[in-house]
Amino acid sequence: MPDPKTRRSIGQYVASGDWSDYWTTRISRAQEGRIHVRGYPVEEILERLSYAESAFLLLKGELPDAREAALFDLVMRSGMDQQFISSAVGAARFTASAFPDSPVPALASGMLASGSVTGSPQEPAEMLIEALGWGLPEPESCARVLEVWTERRGRIPGLGHPMHKEAEPRAVAVRRLAIERDGWREHGRMLDAIEAHLKQTKGRTIPINLAGALGAVLADLRFDPLIIGGLGALSYGMALLAHITEEIREGVPLRIIPDALGAHYAGPEERHIPERKTSP
Repeated sequence: MPDPKTRRSIGQYVASGDWSDYWTTRISRAQEGRIHVRGYPVEEILERLSYAESAFLLLKGELPDAREAALFDLVMRSGMDQQFISSAVGAARFTASAFPDSPVPALASGMLASGSVTGSPQEPAEMLIEALGWGLPEPESCARVLEVWTERRGRIPGLGHPMHKEAEPRAVAVRRLAIERDGWREHGRMLDAIEAHLKQTKGRTIPINLAGALGAVLADLRFDPLIIGGLGALSYGMALLAHITEEIREGVPLRIIPDALGAHYAGPEERHIPERKTSP
């Protein structure tokens, strides 16, 4: 991650009048008849790399080795659908029902609803990176995680699910496959320890969820937490596109929430505005 002290500011450009490096990127370069991505000719990327390998190169700047490619592929195909147990799906389908001309606005709506409450892996990754950065013995780190994040967010990121109370099937599979691929390393082990500590503290299982598992794997791959948050949304993007297409082709135009489906009014009963004297 860039050092905040070295970040450029608009003020320095205005003051110096030198805008020569104002628009700078290390990602790609396009010239007449030539495109290079992270230094590699785009033709070679298309000929020789998989989708996961190409995406890894874009985001990290270097080609993945076999282990990294397998783990990244696992992450990107882990966002399998879970019916309507996601605010992102509801947002996407509502938008699709009101705008059936294109899937893009609905896809954007679903992405915008992919936040920390919906299940982004960004916060779990930040929690794990922070916990390891303390350099404390594992029991002390776990206790401090519970204290810090309960005060900060009222919950522990990456743990718990509204439906799966004992084990989240996707998280279990991701963890198992990551272990098989040597991808469940220090951040994954820290997440295991936090889960065990939370169970001991609460007296019940609060299982690792998919966001937690993805956050651990991607943190072990040394991805920036901002990228990790984006990857969480992208990994679920195909499920959103499937829902959007189904909604447009087979759904109900302009979906509503009537009383029969759970709408509930809790305001005052009918009342009236007192008559007022009109000015002469």
